[in-house]
Amino acid sequence: MTQPNRVVGIDIAKHKADACIRALGLRLSLAATQAGEREMIAWLRQHQVTLAVMEASGGYEQGWAKALRAAGIAVRIVDPKRVRYFAKSAGRHAKNDAIDAEMIAWFGEIFGAAGEESYDADRETLDRLVTARALLVKLQAAVRQLDEHEQPPVVLAAQRALLKVFATQIGKLEAAAEAKIAASPPLAARAKIIASVPGLGRHFTAGALAWLPELGHIGNKPLAALVGLAPYDDDSGEHAGERHIKGGRQEVRNLLYMATLGAATQHNPVLVPYYRKLRARGKKAKVALVACMRKIITILNTMLARNQTWNPPAAPAGDTPIAAAAPA
Repeated sequence: MTQPNRVVGIDIAKHKADACIRALGLRLSLAATQAGEREMIAWLRQHQVTLAVMEASGGYEQGWAKALRAAGIAVRIVDPKRVRYFAKSAGRHAKNDAIDAEMIAWFGEIFGAAGEESYDADRETLDRLVTARALLVKLQAAVRQLDEHEQPPVVLAAQRALLKVFATQIGKLEAAAEAKIAASPPLAARAKIIASVPGLGRHFTAGALAWLPELGHIGNKPLAALVGLAPYDDDSGEHAGERHIKGGRQEVRNLLYMATLGAATQHNPVLVPYYRKLRARGKKAKVALVACMRKIITILNTMLARNQTWNPPAAPAGDTPIAAAAPA
């Protein structure tokens, strides 16, 4: 008989994987090889495991996840920080691979697949393309800084050559990402909705599709926390501290910040007056921009949940309603 709640926690490293079926008190450690994957799958089937939970481990988890999914075992990849905070809240401070696997399993037993999107191979490919582009953009920015100070001619020549390579390869990755979106009806439909918002360009659209699949599937408050836009109190007794945002997915937040910077000051008919109103009230520029980021991510969440494109109603001067939308 299949056990609906039987979960395995798997701690992934570069050269091995440690697994724990906490409900049965069973552990297994295997090399990160195809033979190890086959042995893991046979072991999980033997013990009727239906869900494997593993932490994001710099990409090392992807091969294991692919093998398990191909074998019909559901996989959930979680943020390592969530598991670590969970362990600390349970008073578990010791840490090694076997303990980590047990804690991941315990985390999976409690939270299961809640909030987890079904696996999408096209989105995973898009994720890798967008992530690779982001890495090259960072390297490109670092190389551009070489000429901030006087350099020998050979260094400047190397800089020019590298910048040409970066420009070419970044362009190829962007083209591949756009082709992947166009070739996937679900991604293309979501991209149409996101891109319909004034001020949100193709780079933000690709990044949101790749890095924030929860858009349109969860509530606005959990989404704000996921992106790292939820303000947290800093109060104790009579002390009332300033609220700050923290945590969340930095790569998504950075993309959203850059997109909002233009949308809130120039391009978006809802955000521009909203930003100006906040500034007129004395809000700092960055505080106003973060508020605009929360507003636009909330609008996007609503649009995707309703499968509707941007179509805000005409607003009276000084009014800044949440955008209404038209069917996509």
